[in-house]
Amino acid sequence: MKQARRAAPGPLPVLGLLLLGALPGLWTLLLRWEPEPEPRPPAGPRPGRWGSGRSPAARDGPGGRGQKTFRAVLSLPRAAASRGERGGEGRFSTAGSLPAAAAAASPVERGIFWSRDLEEQVPPGFPAEEAAAWLSAARAARVASLERGGCGRSSNRLARLSDGSRACVRYGINPEQIQGEALSYHLAGVLGMQERLPPMALALVEARGRQWEPVREELHGSHWTEGAVVSLTRWVDNLTAVVAPAPWGAEAGAGRRLQPLSAVELGSLSPSQLVELVQWSDLILFDYLTANFDRLVSNLFSLQWDPRVMRRATSNLLRAPDGGLVFIDNEAGLVHGYRLLATWDPYNEPLLRSVCVFREGTARRVAELHRRRSAAAELRRRYRAREPLWARLGFLSERQAELLQARVDFVHRHIDHCRAQAAVI
Repeated sequence: MKQARRAAPGPLPVLGLLLLGALPGLWTLLLRWEPEPEPRPPAGPRPGRWGSGRSPAARDGPGGRGQKTFRAVLSLPRAAASRGERGGEGRFSTAGSLPAAAAAASPVERGIFWSRDLEEQVPPGFPAEEAAAWLSAARAARVASLERGGCGRSSNRLARLSDGSRACVRYGINPEQIQGEALSYHLAGVLGMQERLPPMALALVEARGRQWEPVREELHGSHWTEGAVVSLTRWVDNLTAVVAPAPWGAEAGAGRRLQPLSAVELGSLSPSQLVELVQWSDLILFDYLTANFDRLVSNLFSLQWDPRVMRRATSNLLRAPDGGLVFIDNEAGLVHGYRLLATWDPYNEPLLRSVCVFREGTARRVAELHRRRSAAAELRRRYRAREPLWARLGFLSERQAELLQARVDFVHRHIDHCRAQAAVI
């Protein structure tokens, strides 16, 4: 008798066996899935999109459990990035990670640097070639008229130059203010952010000199001292006031400590708001290095008697029609500011610590000045090469030069701290 053959299994049991075998892998994927994954670095050079909407109010202090701060978001976890990393920098696998469009949405690269895509959106400000051309023309032009108003203190004047341009002429209460203005302008050049400051040149007041001869009578009424050094700063039309964004804005006025933005806040920012934050990160670093107290720091100081001051315009900061920030009136920097460190550093240091994402070029320059211990030497070299009247005001004292280097070193350590934080979050 022939033995009966065993019937071959039908398709349904085979499918069931396959599904049972796949369950462990599916369960692992479900366990690893994050419903709100953090943004990843851009996948390529294409322009990114970073969401829209207004920034909600900053959360309470950094002690809240489980809270993701601005620093956490802007310091992308190395482990999270490496799960999808494949090959060189900026290349990520889409398997088991965010879609490519979402990955390109991150405004941050390598944990602490603004993305290249985002930096490309920052308005150009005052390009070096354009600034050099204006400075050359302003030094050669004659002052056709002097007008009161529009340039700050009553001792300042708005000058119309013979080439048709206009300039704010700043006359310091004492020479160190003009010195601080000039040195701050050239330090911005050392740091690679001079395009954010209007072109500035020094001029010598000589009533009988060629440059000032057309306004000799106005000079007599100005009470300026013959032979004084003043600064000529290019006048810029259509500038508007700037209110500080979170985390430096209204939240500080609510009696809270300065703290980085939360993940929700960063995710809700529009491209234009993110572009502004790129510029603010440079501004706060710049004001710390120069110890400039006459901008956001002065607003923070005023909170003790004006709780709504942070909802008002930031001192000596304006916005151009294209959205670029303009850092004006820097005469409190370096010289005057360094004499008053004990008063203003309790405000300047928390401001610096509230930033943990930087333009990569700025961080690179700070690292180089730290490594070479050359901050004052680089500033002096640039100042002497680009300002014909530098010797009239002189340079930093030895003590001031040491303070500048110490502040560069402090900023460098802070950037390293942010990098370390990004590696462990």
